[in-house]
Amino acid sequence: MNLAKVSANGQVTVPVDIRRKLRLKEGDKLLFIERDGEIIINNASATAIVRAQGAFARAAGDFGVANDEDAQGLVDEVRYGAERQS
Repeated sequence: MNLAKVSANGQVTVPVDIRRKLRLKEGDKLLFIERDGEIIINNASATAIVRAQGAFARAAGDFGVANDEDAQGLVDEVRYGAERQS
């Protein structure tokens, strides 16, 4: 368990072990999530990437993209129209 003290202006120093686990570096933003009466702290950038990956995975399924070849076929269709697909 790690402990941190809140300064008079509300600042907190994140303990080094937690910074390492969250892969935080100077300038990163923290995301505070309330769930079941507890506050969860995440690296905002990492959370955004995970959410975007999930959205892309769902969209890939919707478009029938299962591999690189399917993805390239979809790109070619959008770029050149159906007539230039091989």
